[in-house]
Amino acid sequence: MTDIRRTVLWVVFTMSLVLLWDGWQKHNGQPSMFSPPAPKVATVAPAASNGLSGVPTAAPVAGAQVGLPNAAPAAAALASEKVHIKTDVLDVTLDTLGGDVTRVELPTYLTGPEPGLFDPILQAVGIKAKSTVPQSPVVLLDSVGHSYKAQTGLIGSQGEALPTHNTLMTVAPGEREMKAGTNELVVRMESPEQGGVKYIKTFTFKRGEHVIGVKHEVVNVGAAAVTPQVYVQLVRNNVAGPGGTAFTSTFTGPALYTDKTKFQKVEFKDIDKGKVDILKNADDGWVAMVQHYFASAWLHNDHTPREFFVSKVKGAVPDQYAVGMVFTLPALAAGATATHADQLFVGPQEEEKLSVLAPGFELVKDYGIFAILAKPLFWLLEKLYGILGNWGWAIIALVVLLKIAFYWLNASAYKSMAKMKAVGPKVQAMRERLKDKPAEMQQEMMRIYREEKVNPIGSCLPIFLQMPFFMGLYWVLLSSVEMRGAPWIGWIVDLSAKDPYFILPLLMTASSLFQVWLNPTPPDPMQAKMMWFMPLAFSFMFFVFPSGLVLYWLTNNILSIAQQWFINKRLGVQG
Repeated sequence: MTDIRRTVLWVVFTMSLVLLWDGWQKHNGQPSMFSPPAPKVATVAPAASNGLSGVPTAAPVAGAQVGLPNAAPAAAALASEKVHIKTDVLDVTLDTLGGDVTRVELPTYLTGPEPGLFDPILQAVGIKAKSTVPQSPVVLLDSVGHSYKAQTGLIGSQGEALPTHNTLMTVAPGEREMKAGTNELVVRMESPEQGGVKYIKTFTFKRGEHVIGVKHEVVNVGAAAVTPQVYVQLVRNNVAGPGGTAFTSTFTGPALYTDKTKFQKVEFKDIDKGKVDILKNADDGWVAMVQHYFASAWLHNDHTPREFFVSKVKGAVPDQYAVGMVFTLPALAAGATATHADQLFVGPQEEEKLSVLAPGFELVKDYGIFAILAKPLFWLLEKLYGILGNWGWAIIALVVLLKIAFYWLNASAYKSMAKMKAVGPKVQAMRERLKDKPAEMQQEMMRIYREEKVNPIGSCLPIFLQMPFFMGLYWVLLSSVEMRGAPWIGWIVDLSAKDPYFILPLLMTASSLFQVWLNPTPPDPMQAKMMWFMPLAFSFMFFVFPSGLVLYWLTNNILSIAQQWFINKRLGVQG
């Protein structure tokens, strides 16, 4: 038993150090040992297209390939107009070249430099500190650098050259900012006649909503009947947005949902390898681009046939990916008009709000493999927040409730630890006496455990049984945008950011070491040293973890220490 435990302990310790080093490398922008290096951000304007037959590629830029279907001349891009729309929760830039949504800022979600360790001292002596630098709104969609757009257009069923996201449109005059007392803002764009049709796109913005209504009107101004198709797509590069921790990455990339296949994430690397297996046709569903805390999505809740696509962009700019849907409109006789309405969501992953926008839409909030446990835990955490009014205290209250729920299970483990600690001196004396007789030592150790009614693995099983619940809570805290910018007390002004003064990580380290002191000392001196060293090695992770996660682990440690100390005292076990 001792040899097995020693081997397992060394394997866990070695792998932990490897993973810690790999996480630290990724945190500092170095390539991971287990995945290819992150691609560099493109510095030129993005191309936008997809691999679905008939959907055009982007308008060419200088040096790009020519002869693309429906491609507008390069001069059109220079002549396009940027239309800036401002609501209370969105700051949007529309481009009259195709009516693309090329930039979206979220003014109610700010980002900026984290406070420095010596900021209070610097401010006291009149030096500008990092924490005094103004925060700026989160930018989700952006056509510069980040390369992330929402696009729509038409496809001709017989190969007609219809208006696309490469077609220069004109914008109707009107309000561009939502004034006080108004709850809706409408922007209308119209294309010139192309392929016998005119394409009219109407954007509707509503107060307090991250959903933009997009209505497509197709007018047949020609003499022949046409059967147009409307496509909607999200195009972005494969550079992951900020999020996760230095040791736990969160998903960035396309996602789809249908009632038949449910939620499906698609990795960029799988698109590169051509290993995309999705349902191509359905009567329901939506598409999205997902990243930590935020998402964009095209939603269409009517039961209407649609075709899904996910692909790598074919164009002059590398590493561009598209996800979208295509809808076929009814045949239009000369002079007839058809309409089609979609919704474009660009905003935070607020689970309760997402669930009412479309079936399964709340699944863009990534809980990893612990979703089945994380969802009810978040529900409970949200209820506690409603009572306490502070996410930090809600985290503490939730850990307390979990500790109460698992009290008897933990008590069994801690009793086993206490008994192990009590027989520790007897085992140590026996090891010294039989150090040259390993086989006899093992037999004598088993005899002592039987006589003292000690189960060496009795302290492990209860902990393993409850670990999934605590890992589920870990993912709740990592994935919930509600923690972003949420204060707790004093110096903790953002539970999603690391502790600027490292107070919580230091307390976490101290509590972990105190737990080691309470636990039974392993008979093997090398194991005993490792038991003291491992908390120090692992604690270095907590210095870069979001403070909400550290608060959760610290609270769990303190409650565990209190329970174990109580059991040790009741059993008469001395420290």
